[in-house]
Amino acid sequence: MRLIGEISYVRNEEDKENEGVPPMSLSPPPQQTLVVGYALTSKKVKSFFQPKLEALARKKGIVFVAIDQSQLLLDQGPFDIILHKLTGKEWQQVLEDYMENHPEVTVLDPPAAIQRLYNRQSMLQDVADLNLSNCYGKVGTPRQLVITKDSSSIPDAVSRAGLALPLVAKPLVVDGSAKSHELSLAYDEFSLSKLDPPFVLQEFINHGSGVLFKVYIVGEAIKVVRRFSLPDVSKRELLSSTGVFQFPRVSCAAASADDADLDPSIAELPPRPLLEKLARELRRRLGLRLFNIDIIREHGTRDGFYVIDINYFPGYSKMPGYDHIFIDFLASMARSKYKKRLSSSN
Repeated sequence: MRLIGEISYVRNEEDKENEGVPPMSLSPPPQQTLVVGYALTSKKVKSFFQPKLEALARKKGIVFVAIDQSQLLLDQGPFDIILHKLTGKEWQQVLEDYMENHPEVTVLDPPAAIQRLYNRQSMLQDVADLNLSNCYGKVGTPRQLVITKDSSSIPDAVSRAGLALPLVAKPLVVDGSAKSHELSLAYDEFSLSKLDPPFVLQEFINHGSGVLFKVYIVGEAIKVVRRFSLPDVSKRELLSSTGVFQFPRVSCAAASADDADLDPSIAELPPRPLLEKLARELRRRLGLRLFNIDIIREHGTRDGFYVIDINYFPGYSKMPGYDHIFIDFLASMARSKYKKRLSSSN
């Protein structure tokens, strides 16, 4: 896997296949235009298509074309790649029909695979099933409980599930809205009845002055940044506090902790080999190439990590160097397509 920033390059299978081949025999493919159709919200278009990214794309022969949602997708193109982040069953069906008719077009990413990340009940299941543990650390998920209706039954449900306070409440459905990223922190289970289902309750885990690691994944590239999250909750605070406290979206770019004066044990990034393994497994299990993982380190440990959220096609423009990383990813896909066409014609 190729990793960016503080994590070094790791050779992929293609590199291994080319070992021992004289450099002159591997002539680079002629630059061909790669047409990337995109279907994004206006907000996403504004944040993603920055001037530097567009300039780099032109140099690499990559052309971005907006998909007209008022016209049949099958009548548009031709495209080499479709980049999208729209929600709704209608759009999902449109994409699936297109994929069936145009298997040669790469869709980033398949709509059926994305759907699992739009529901927090299924979002973390692959991480839990993976139960990753090696000499570099252990990655798990917080215990959680899904509440779909009847707020009055929450205290009993929490008690039966054996969840420990405090609890974080998150909306069950992730639809890209600001509301779907709002959090509530409950110091007692009775106050949870004030919230409107459906939502997911997660055990809150103290994570060293509230520092979270955002792990951005773009194909085989990884970039890790630090963000401030919810602050730790002391035992004294838990015993003396009641109620539910709501928070707007946390761990956004404005909450960057990369330049903060943090204790080294808190600021230390998760071990590189652990992230490599986690990213590789999730890419395979989820069937996705564009996503990010929110990871926390349990306070008082060095190698105990929890994944608390996974997001499809996150705000890459908030990631340092995103333009180079993303264009390199698309360019690598262009090379791969060229080699496939070359081999099929021989």
